[in-house]
Amino acid sequence: MKTKKSLFLFCIFSLIISCNVNQENKNEFSYFSEQFADLKVLRYQIPGFDNLSLDQKKLVYYLTEAGLSGRDIMYDQNYRHNLKIRRALENIYLNYNGDKNDKRWVSFKIYLKRIWFSNGIHHHYSNDKFEPDFSAEYLKNLMDETNTKLNDEVFDLIFNDVDSKKVNKNKSKGIVLGSSVNFYGSDVTEEDVDNFYNNIKVPDSNKPISLGLNSKLVKEDGVLKEKVWKKGGMYSESIEKIIDNLELAKNYAENKKQADALDLLVKYYETGDLKIWDDYNVAWVETTDGDVDYINGFIEVYNDPKGYRGSYESVVQIKDFEMSKKMSAISGEAQWFEDNSTIMDAHKKKNVVGISYNTVNVAGEAGDASPSTPIGINLPNANWIRANHGSKSISLGNILYAYGNAGSSGRLEEFAYSKEEIELEKKYGKDADNLHTALHEVIGHASGQIIEGVGTPKETLKNYASSLEEARADLVGLYFIVDKKMEDLGISPSSKDMGRTSYDGYIRNGLMTQLIRIKLGDDVEQAHMRNRQTVSKWVYEKGLSDNVIEKIVENDKTYFVINDYEKLRELFGELLREIQRIKSEGDYEAGKNLIENYGVKIDQELHEEILKRNEKFTSAPYSGFINPVLAPELDDKGEIIDIKVEQPESFAVQMVEYAKRYSTLPDNN
Repeated sequence: MKTKKSLFLFCIFSLIISCNVNQENKNEFSYFSEQFADLKVLRYQIPGFDNLSLDQKKLVYYLTEAGLSGRDIMYDQNYRHNLKIRRALENIYLNYNGDKNDKRWVSFKIYLKRIWFSNGIHHHYSNDKFEPDFSAEYLKNLMDETNTKLNDEVFDLIFNDVDSKKVNKNKSKGIVLGSSVNFYGSDVTEEDVDNFYNNIKVPDSNKPISLGLNSKLVKEDGVLKEKVWKKGGMYSESIEKIIDNLELAKNYAENKKQADALDLLVKYYETGDLKIWDDYNVAWVETTDGDVDYINGFIEVYNDPKGYRGSYESVVQIKDFEMSKKMSAISGEAQWFEDNSTIMDAHKKKNVVGISYNTVNVAGEAGDASPSTPIGINLPNANWIRANHGSKSISLGNILYAYGNAGSSGRLEEFAYSKEEIELEKKYGKDADNLHTALHEVIGHASGQIIEGVGTPKETLKNYASSLEEARADLVGLYFIVDKKMEDLGISPSSKDMGRTSYDGYIRNGLMTQLIRIKLGDDVEQAHMRNRQTVSKWVYEKGLSDNVIEKIVENDKTYFVINDYEKLRELFGELLREIQRIKSEGDYEAGKNLIENYGVKIDQELHEEILKRNEKFTSAPYSGFINPVLAPELDDKGEIIDIKVEQPESFAVQMVEYAKRYSTLPDNN
C-alpha cells in the first residue's frame, strides 16, 4: 500500500553516462527544474549515499539498474499502444530539424513530456487520455520530415476519444471493457474475470496466493488464459535484464537474509510462481538488518479495475538513521494502537507482530513509483503475511524534504478560512503530514483482521477494496494524531495543534482542493481521491446536527470550518469502526454504498467555483522529480572503484537517456 501526494518522482542510474550532467552542489541545490501543463518537475538529493561502503553503493546501483530495466513494462501495462506512440514521438523529438520556435512544436514537446511523466498517453492521476494541443496534420508533417512510422489506427488514437479512460470505475460502461489499461484482452468482461477466479481452488485458504497479480487475462479460441509475466513468458525481455541485475546485486548483499530474499525474488521472476512470491515477501519482511532496502515487483493493484493485477514498481532506499530512530516509537507501540482503536474487538489483532518503520532516503525509483511517487509505503499487501509475519513501513524522507523546499503555491491562503488555520498549517503542516503518513502506513494498513473464512478484500469488496483500504488507513491516522500518546512518545510537540492542523487540511482537501485535479462534470475515480472525499463527506453529513463542520460562504467563496474537533475525532472513530467491519466481514454492499454515496459524485456548483478560484494560480498541482544519476568510476580493468551522485541537465535529457538505455520490450507484447 502507498500513500500518495499531488507530487511525484523520477529516477535513473546508468553504468556509462553519455548525457550532460552537472555535479551535485549541496550548498546551492535547486529543487525546481521546470513546469509544463499541470506538472512541475523537481530534483532531489540522496543524503547518506557518500557514507556507504563501496559494496553498499554497488548494491544500491545494481538494485536501481534492476528497477530501470523494467521501465518499459509500466508503459505497456498502462496501455497496449504506449510503447509504439512513445517511440514514434521520441524519434521525432531527436530528428526534427525544422522550426523549433513554432508554437505547435512547443505543444508537441509538452505532449511528449506528459507521456514521459505518466508512463503513457493517459494522465497519471485522472486516468484521462491527453488531448494534444496540435493538429493531426502537423503530426503527420513531423512524421514525414523525420521518417517516423506509426500505423493509422494508433495514429488516430492520439486524437480520437477511443480508449479515453485508462481505469474506468463507472460500472454503467463496464469497468473492465471500459478500461484501456493493458491487463485484460479486449473481449474480456467483468463477468469473465469473476468466473475465472471464482473457479480457482486455493490450496491453503489461510495462506491465499495473490491470484492474477503477475499476468494478463486473455481469451484464446474463446478460452480464458493467463499470460504470465515471467522469464520466457510475457515481458521476458525486460524480466531477463531485471534478473541479471538482481543477481549482480545479490553479490553485494549486506547479510545472508538479504541475499536469500533476493534469491527468492529471482526465482519468482524466473517461474512466475505466486507461491514463491509469497515466500519472497515473508523473507523480505523478516530482513530488517542492513542500511539498504528495496521494493521490486508487480505490487500495487490500483490500476486494475478489478484489483488483481500489480503494476511494475521499484524503489531503492537508504536508511535515515536519525529519523528512523524517532519514528520507530510508533511501530514499537503497535499493540497499544490496536488495543485502543475504535474497531470492534472481534476485528482486532490479538498480537500485532513484526511491524518495522523507517524513514528512508530514496536512491532510485522506476515503474509505478516514478515519476509519480508515494510519500509512504507499507508492504507486503497480502493480509495473511501481515498478520503472521508483519510488514515494513517507510516514509520517504528526502522526497518529503524536496516537496517542502520546492516553494508554496499560495492555495492555502485562498482556501483556508481563517488566519489561525493558515498559521497552524504554516507552523505544523509539514510535521503533521509526516506524522499522519507514518500512522497511516505503519499502524493503519497493519491494523485489524479479517474474520476466519472471509475471503480477501479483492474477492469480497472487489473494485471498492482499494478506496476502502486507503480510507481505513487514513482514519487510523486521523483518530490517533490528536491523542496525547503522540506527545508521550516524543514525536509530536503538541497533539492538539498537530491534530487540528491535520484535521483542517484533510477536510479542506477532501471537500474542496482535490477537486482542482478533476474536469468539471467528471466523477471522482482515483482510489485515493475517492477515499478522501468519502471520509470528508461522511463526517460532514453525520456532524450536521451538531454543526461539527460548518459550510460558510463569504464573498461568493465557500469554506468548510471545523467547529468541534473532539466530536470530529469521534466521527472519524465511528467511520473507522464501520469500514473495518466491512473489510473484516467482507460486506460488499455496505462498502459499495459507502463509496458510491459519498466518494464518487461531486457538487457541480462547488466544483465550478473551486476551479474558478484556482485559475489565478500558476503553480502546477502535480509534481515529479528528475532522478539523480549514479555514475560509476572505473579503473583500467573496468572495475567499479566508486560511484558518484550526479544530476542530469534536464527532464528531457534524462528521458532520452532512458529511451537509449532501458528500452527493453518490443512494441507489441
